[in-house]
Amino acid sequence: MGVCSYLLIGFWYRDPANGRAARKAFIVTRVGDCAMMVALFLLFTQLGTLQIQDLMQRASAQWPAGSGWALAAALLLLSGAVGKSAQIPLHVWLPDAMAGPTPTSALIHAATMVTAGVYLIARTHVLFGLAPAAQCAVGVVGAATLLVAGFSALTQHDIKRILAYSTISQIGYMFLALGVGAWQAAMFHFLTHAFFKALLFLGAGVIIEAVHDEHSIFRMGGLRKELPVAFWTFLAGGCALAGLPFVTAGFFSKDLIIWEAWSARGGHPAFWMAGMLGAVLTSLYTFRLIFRVFFGPLGTPVTKRPGLAMKVPLIVLAVLAVVGGYLKEPLLAFLHSALPQTVETRAGGLTETGSEAIAGLLFLLGLSLAYVFHLRKRSLANSLVANPVGNALDRWWFAGWGFDWLYDKAFVQPFVWLSNVNKSDFVDTFYTGLGRTAEASYRWLSSTETGRVRWYATAMAAGAALFLAVVFFI
Repeated sequence: MGVCSYLLIGFWYRDPANGRAARKAFIVTRVGDCAMMVALFLLFTQLGTLQIQDLMQRASAQWPAGSGWALAAALLLLSGAVGKSAQIPLHVWLPDAMAGPTPTSALIHAATMVTAGVYLIARTHVLFGLAPAAQCAVGVVGAATLLVAGFSALTQHDIKRILAYSTISQIGYMFLALGVGAWQAAMFHFLTHAFFKALLFLGAGVIIEAVHDEHSIFRMGGLRKELPVAFWTFLAGGCALAGLPFVTAGFFSKDLIIWEAWSARGGHPAFWMAGMLGAVLTSLYTFRLIFRVFFGPLGTPVTKRPGLAMKVPLIVLAVLAVVGGYLKEPLLAFLHSALPQTVETRAGGLTETGSEAIAGLLFLLGLSLAYVFHLRKRSLANSLVANPVGNALDRWWFAGWGFDWLYDKAFVQPFVWLSNVNKSDFVDTFYTGLGRTAEASYRWLSSTETGRVRWYATAMAAGAALFLAVVFFI
């Protein structure tokens, strides 16, 4: 899967930046894969199988709760999931992966491959149940990721990078649910997110192609009348992402996660507050994107309009993004056969309806802020960024909180320096000698290519005679 992702990210290989993005994705995800391989080695040596059903049964039978082996295996599996699902600290590859074709982003970088870590943790829930510290770490990683990515999405200019950070944030919600023991809620959001995020990426692809490969939302505008199908379907996907109350799929799944971050056995008020703050951020950056692209004066003119082959998938996914939330009860009932039911242990005066009401108000708050700053009075957004503090935060969040800079200083530059220092070691000398020998052999053998057929025939006859002599006399 990593190879497929690498090849698709670097699809337009003539641009060096795309090649760098592909290599970055491949290397970063391999870090998580190495941890997962160690986890598999540990599980096999300790439990004697990698068959998932037998593995879970033997783990629950042989390892007590709090077992060191269970903790080590769970943490290593978490590291693999963090790499594949672009969670802190291995999330840096996904925004750059947007260099690939948009259908690739819609399929493997939004709906399938990038959510594989969520499925991995849910599928091995027995191990995490035996290691409460590791399960709590899952929740902490998810809460931190959904906030970090949400703030970064607020400052991006590239339409696909906004959606990439949104994907990181929404998978953070899934990790948060897994960390508090809300297994069904995580898989429910897993499903609904696939609908609306694939829709948003495909809609972004339609927009980018229509405005002659323009990616910046600040060079777009007024496209709701130019691209009506893209507008209405993108609006449906955006409302699902932001959690329009009682209408869209995202509301039912995300608000279930937020509630269970409060009420579940592994829940905590801090997790609940992180989920609520994430809801404000999601609404704000989503409608910032919608208002900048589809409203206001016309920016880059439309040069190509989508055909039926582009419109039909948008319409189908828009319908699923709206009605997918009504699959909640049958889906949760189905998941009860494979995943443990969430144990709610805390109420504290707050009910699920109350939590949903607060989330609905925060949705309206984010929408209102986006309306004021990015549609009604856009000069306010400019003045906010012009402020020294605002400018510093904007640059910091735009750069992904400096994770790329940190990794460059901590790993890339030292490795390059060490490679330059060590480029003339004895190993290189050996292989350089092989290369020089091959080059000398080529020059000597090429001198025999004279173009004289009689010499060629004589050489062939001599070779045949030598071969026969070897066969008969040795």
